[in-house]
Amino acid sequence: MDAKIGSVDAAAEPTANSVLGSPPAARCDHIAPSAPLAEPEANLGRHLARRLVQVGVHDVFAVPGDFNLTLLDHLIAEPDLRLVGCCNELNAGYAADGYARARGVGACVVTFTVGGLSAINAIAGAYSDNLPVICIVGGPNSNDYGTNRILHHTIGLPDFSQELRCFQTVTCYQAVVNNLEDAHELIDTAISTALKESKPVYISISCNLAAVPHPTFSREPVPFSIAPKLSNQMGLAAAVEATAEFLNKAVKPVIVGGPNIRVAKAGNAFMELADTCGYPIAVMPSAKGLVPEHHQRFIGTYWGPVSTAFCAEIVESADAYMLVGPIFDDLTSVGYSMLLKKEKAIVVQPERVVVANGPAFGCVLMKDFLRMLAKRLKKNTTAYENYRRIFVADAKPLQCAPKEPLRVNVLFQHIQKMLSGETVVIAEAGDSWFNCQKMNLPEGCGYEFQMQYASIGWSVGATLGYAQAAKGTKRVIACIGDGSFQMTAQDVSTMLRCGQNSIIFLINNGGYTIEVEIHDGPYNVIKNWDYAALVDAIHNGDGKCWTTKVRYEEELKEAIAAAMGEKQDCLCFIEIIVHKDDTSKELLEWGSRVASANSRPPNSQYIDLQ
Repeated sequence: MDAKIGSVDAAAEPTANSVLGSPPAARCDHIAPSAPLAEPEANLGRHLARRLVQVGVHDVFAVPGDFNLTLLDHLIAEPDLRLVGCCNELNAGYAADGYARARGVGACVVTFTVGGLSAINAIAGAYSDNLPVICIVGGPNSNDYGTNRILHHTIGLPDFSQELRCFQTVTCYQAVVNNLEDAHELIDTAISTALKESKPVYISISCNLAAVPHPTFSREPVPFSIAPKLSNQMGLAAAVEATAEFLNKAVKPVIVGGPNIRVAKAGNAFMELADTCGYPIAVMPSAKGLVPEHHQRFIGTYWGPVSTAFCAEIVESADAYMLVGPIFDDLTSVGYSMLLKKEKAIVVQPERVVVANGPAFGCVLMKDFLRMLAKRLKKNTTAYENYRRIFVADAKPLQCAPKEPLRVNVLFQHIQKMLSGETVVIAEAGDSWFNCQKMNLPEGCGYEFQMQYASIGWSVGATLGYAQAAKGTKRVIACIGDGSFQMTAQDVSTMLRCGQNSIIFLINNGGYTIEVEIHDGPYNVIKNWDYAALVDAIHNGDGKCWTTKVRYEEELKEAIAAAMGEKQDCLCFIEIIVHKDDTSKELLEWGSRVASANSRPPNSQYIDLQ
């Protein structure tokens, strides 16, 4: 897949005459037949490897286990595919997630049950963010299915379906390949379904099948040609008519972008509408990075009471708001405290439009709807003019005195200066969410975080995967808390093995700060590590790595200068020592509101005694 690294439309749907992984085909009768293969090569393992390469996967994140070793041999034999060995299956899954964010699709390979159930947390996170991750599991010998045998890596029952049942709720398709007769069909269906649905899939392959030749694999696989989804033209026209009528009557309408812009592949269509309508543009926190922030009418992040300054006032005072691809959960709505009214909202989802809590239109693709609507809306800059009247530039944080302990707001002021079109920010769950939200992304600068699933520790594996996908095009700047880093720290070693040059800011404040602001307790305090020394130990003289500890602003300036200069080809690990209570004001507000939502008492239970 010829994907654009970091683009919201990176995995854009092919046209009717295009195939994934290949240039567009003019006419089917001009396509040369696929080449026949020698019998030893006509096997499942080679077919799977070629399919992965065709759809855009050139790096597979793996942990070897006895059930997947032969399959790994065949993946290694594919010259266009690199096997990236990870320290554990969870990080392999997180890495595939990060890779999919950059390339449009990712893959991991683990072993039966002990590997699969370790990776499943990462696959669930990919599902929540609509990422096509192909999770491949080496399964039991095909001869053991249907017997009463008990195998290792199971819970001691002669039932091999436990792993499958677990994956059914976090993947959109599951294939158990234990017979070569239907292996070709199952593998192709799984991979194509991942691409069509933009969700993870599960493929289990019996350990004795990868190397066995079979006639169905006797030719080079023909690249997929996936039929594009089409809007119902009558529904599309009706949805545009109703929306245009509603918005053109509004005095001060606004647009708010949401995370489902990514899965709808509607980033370009969103901007076409934004360019023509004149409305101010905001994004939900979970959509940061999906909408260009250099746009002249971009007003920041709408996050209820913790929004960018002056953004909430404009959005919530509007008499009409178009919400494009929103997901309102308890985190993005700050404990359900947003002041939005359904009767003022046009809600545009990937295949559905709801107008002012009234008429709904299905089978309407978001990108088709936005492009057609752009031609029907009257330009209206009233809300943006109101924003300009009330806007006051952000105050800069107080400068640190010499040898004064570094403050978090000063840290992020300096990280802001590092950003360019050649960088991508990865923000871990925690206070980095709030501090990174406040940064202004230059044109082309990527931004990734996992808000819906919010699995702490995700960022280490995601940094590995994204950096591998974007090698030579973008440099990852990761902001990770100490508690999160302790979850998944091992795969810094894999970053070194892969020669990556990411910059990791490890923010050491001694605990789970985001949990402290929701509900404090002794369980939120963690054992302090010497993080820089730990990374030095992992480095062990093998690879390019540079670490430092920072306590003061002057040390921070020197560390950033080194990371961006003489150490730019190294993995740079900068441990930032800050006070345990040094948090953003947004986290303080957000934490109290989420705590309030979490602590709502049970609804009254009435017992009918009659």
